[in-house]
Amino acid sequence: MQILAIDQGTTSSRAIVFDAGLRPLATAQQEFAQHYPAPGQVEHDPADIWESTRATVQGAIDDASGRNGGQIAAIGITNQRETTLIWDRETGAPIHNAIVWQDRRTAPLCRRLRDEGAEGLVTGRTGLLLDPYFSATKIAWLLEHIPGAREKAEAGKLAFGTVDSFLIWQLTGGRVHATDATNAARTALYNIRSGNWDDDLLRLFNVPHALLPQVMDCNAEFGTTDKALFGQALPILGVAGDQQAATIGQACFQPGMLKSTYGTGCFALMNTGAAMVPSHNRLLTTIAYRLDGQVTYALEGAIFIAGAVVQWLRDGLKIIASAPRSNTLARHADPAQQVIMVPAFTGLGAPWWQPECRGALYGLTRDTGPEELARAALESVGFQTRDLWGAMQDDWAKSGAPARAGTLRVDGGMSASDYAMQFLADILDAPVDRPQVLETTALGAAWLAGARAGIGPDADSFARDWALDRQFTPQMDAKARAARYSAWQRAVRATITAAEA
Repeated sequence: MQILAIDQGTTSSRAIVFDAGLRPLATAQQEFAQHYPAPGQVEHDPADIWESTRATVQGAIDDASGRNGGQIAAIGITNQRETTLIWDRETGAPIHNAIVWQDRRTAPLCRRLRDEGAEGLVTGRTGLLLDPYFSATKIAWLLEHIPGAREKAEAGKLAFGTVDSFLIWQLTGGRVHATDATNAARTALYNIRSGNWDDDLLRLFNVPHALLPQVMDCNAEFGTTDKALFGQALPILGVAGDQQAATIGQACFQPGMLKSTYGTGCFALMNTGAAMVPSHNRLLTTIAYRLDGQVTYALEGAIFIAGAVVQWLRDGLKIIASAPRSNTLARHADPAQQVIMVPAFTGLGAPWWQPECRGALYGLTRDTGPEELARAALESVGFQTRDLWGAMQDDWAKSGAPARAGTLRVDGGMSASDYAMQFLADILDAPVDRPQVLETTALGAAWLAGARAGIGPDADSFARDWALDRQFTPQMDAKARAARYSAWQRAVRATITAAEA
């Protein structure tokens, strides 16, 4: 028996077929276009999301056909979070492009609501902050700017969904409009204490309840695929947002365990167990997963630009032909030059939360070249992670919890960079553990679906099977570490000041 994981990400869609032991058998991946209609705005064509998903699922199934029995027992879905779609319930046609999580167009609305004192309500109910990152203001924007949308929404003729909901709708032929608790928790409309859509928040953002999907456990039954799609009706038995799926895939099942995923952005989650730990450092309190009705919470810090900065070197500056080339350049950078890049292309995330900041470079000289820019790009990810690391350590200590082990588990495409991971260990002054399976996001979705289907390991066995590829240990001396991080903090403050001018 096999398990199919759909990993619908920000820049590509991927499908991976795993065997019952959660070993990958076949993979298909397809990139799709990013649309930037105005500065700070990011959109996806919903047709690209769906067609790339459908094509990769079929490709992975075809590739795995005949291996290990060749039958798909269950599908797990993981997805880019917060990205917002609204579609017509009758025709299935989206009313607009998907507004991507990186999009900053609703910053003025967030600022107005914050000035009116609404952030306390939002944080108290959802664990989130008032920021364009989350879905609520994106929904509000669509309802206000698409002619006739509000009237149709109030009449129950439209459906809202994050990408998981959109894919479930498409896969089931429009029979199921649902999401899971982790994706619902990222909308700024879902009360993570009571476990329901919050009427006060719906009024605050002027969102009709009729738009919203049913919220289910991560390991629930989300219906079956339309048989016409893949030649068989396949049960969808697991759903989680990408960062929560990666937390599961990294087997971070114990309170205090911490992982960081390096994809387009970087997202660090710390399991806090049954306790909602409030942040004193503007981190997010969110749902890690909900299994069989039991909620596990997490602290989260979000960095908007991680792997995307390497894509910028490749596609924007065109100084590298492929991502691995950035490592080679970085190793040959002039050590006397201390170029710092603040990659705030779509604002700064946690713990700064400055949506209107834009990227900046500091320390340029006449001799600065591709090598120094590549090093600055890779190191910017380590510096940003250090911001999150310090904030999480502080919040965890203030919660009264026992001291946690100071090890960070990493995954995602950028974690394959030895240079970036060694610098990360150096700037954190802590070990960084890279697993043998880097695609932990898909692995987490596969585990959810497989466990629900009654195949594959239970949580304890899955955690024991977690396998280390390499541990990176700190090599930088304390004085150099302090000086480098101090320079980064000055650069961030200067970037924020420039945005406020």
